[in-house]
Amino acid sequence: MTIQADDLATLRIDRNAARRRPWLPWVALVLLVAGCALAYPSARDWMDEQRALDVDVARVTQMVATASGGPEALPVLVATGYVVARHSSDVGVKVGGRIAALRIEEGTRVRQGEIIALIEHADIDAQLEAARRAVAEAEAQRAQAVAARGEDWRGVERQRALMKDGITTTAALTGAESALEVSDARVKSADAAIASATARVRVIEEALENTNVRAPFNGSVIRKRAEVGETVSPFGVAGQATREGGAIATIADLSELEVQTEVSENSLAKLAANMPAAVKLQAYPDATYKGRLRQIFPSADRAKAIVEVRVSILDADLHVKPEMTASVTFQEPHAQATTATPVVPAILVSKRAVAAQGSQGTVWVVTGATATRRPIVLGADRIDQVEVKSGLVPGEAVILNAPAGLTDRARVRVKTGR
Repeated sequence: MTIQADDLATLRIDRNAARRRPWLPWVALVLLVAGCALAYPSARDWMDEQRALDVDVARVTQMVATASGGPEALPVLVATGYVVARHSSDVGVKVGGRIAALRIEEGTRVRQGEIIALIEHADIDAQLEAARRAVAEAEAQRAQAVAARGEDWRGVERQRALMKDGITTTAALTGAESALEVSDARVKSADAAIASATARVRVIEEALENTNVRAPFNGSVIRKRAEVGETVSPFGVAGQATREGGAIATIADLSELEVQTEVSENSLAKLAANMPAAVKLQAYPDATYKGRLRQIFPSADRAKAIVEVRVSILDADLHVKPEMTASVTFQEPHAQATTATPVVPAILVSKRAVAAQGSQGTVWVVTGATATRRPIVLGADRIDQVEVKSGLVPGEAVILNAPAGLTDRARVRVKTGR
């Protein structure tokens, strides 16, 4: 479209238009004020949001103690250690020699008395054969001595009969009786030779038996420490994890597994015999096994100020293996609840949320976007938590590690993911 010069000349500003509409400025002013009024709450909220403190929160929880020490049992102490078999043995040899046969591998199940390895014993076999032949020879010599004694006995009888008839002399009778005594001594000597040869056979048979390496109890082979053809010796340090120590294999009874752990002397008073516990494996953190404190060792480690503790795993499965890393949460034992003494639920809160002075404490409770300071009454410690006797209810959100400068009714902003 083309604009001509004559068209421009016709354009004029009507200066009387504003005088004809005097209300227009007031309308604009009203609209401006209304807009500011509407925007003020949002602006105030935005400013408050900018001034809000970022905080971490945790929820107040409730747990019910049970007599079985189950998942709801109250925690007392946490310790870490390793899974071990209650019955475990490094099976070694009684005699030195070369391994002729090995009948096991890792994982092989064995029964008590079962032969798991053989040591070469050809020389012992030869000795045993010689000893048995010596027994046979001794028995033959005894038979000869018995026969000679019988002949001498008959000779004595003849001499006595002749003596009655006055045919023989006293000297002849005495000689016959002396010969009988010699024969009787030869029989006794033959009996002693047989006993000696038989004992020699038993000694060599025992030596032959010692070349058999037998399982000491029912269990599984968790480690094979030798191979066929190796020479082993019984003269090694007990428990030494080397082949020179004579160990053929390590056998463990996997039906009785436990956690070997250590507890500080300062925490030992929290433990009691047969205390229930929850066991978790580092390899399977989602699985929890039932445990029970089996033994507190009678001696402490003076250098480390610790005491060794053993916790039996009551429901171990195939996932639980010796030498695995495990954590043990000791739990407070409770008697069964009765009508007269019902079990009272315990309210727990993180210690990081509490500013405590003795049995009294305070927490910051988050309601909406506001923090409120609240006094509470504290109970027993529960590892990283503490019991709350009054002042909180389960499900409330409390601030962890309250930031400096936090005031009552201050606005807070919970960090993402909390």
